[in-house]
Amino acid sequence: MRLLLDTHVLIWAVLEPELLSARVSAALLDEGNEVLASAASLWEILLKAQAGKLPIPPRPEFLETHFRMLGVGVYLPIEISHIYRVGELPPIHKDPFDRILVAQALVENLTLVSQDRMIAQYPVQLFW
Repeated sequence: MRLLLDTHVLIWAVLEPELLSARVSAALLDEGNEVLASAASLWEILLKAQAGKLPIPPRPEFLETHFRMLGVGVYLPIEISHIYRVGELPPIHKDPFDRILVAQALVENLTLVSQDRMIAQYPVQLFW
């Protein structure tokens, strides 16, 4: 499977792995899966860390080290096609970071790993 991790999944995997479902934990360990993180998630995490909302240093090298340990091998850039796809989405979710993740999953045919019930209302392959 090609898995795109939602921002909360990245955060939980680093800070509170016990919050991940058993299926997600197993999928992250499965070397047959390609694990991706969006540039949007890295941006969101750094913003939260800078605002003091996350107990991590707001440094990219900290994130890189921890995400490599999770098996994140690809950082998906935000492409114009992703932005256009956001414009086609119904306004179910108000969070722009979640909307770009949905769009990226749809455009790139990825399975989005998320527990967010609002995201489940979009026609995206969801894994939890």
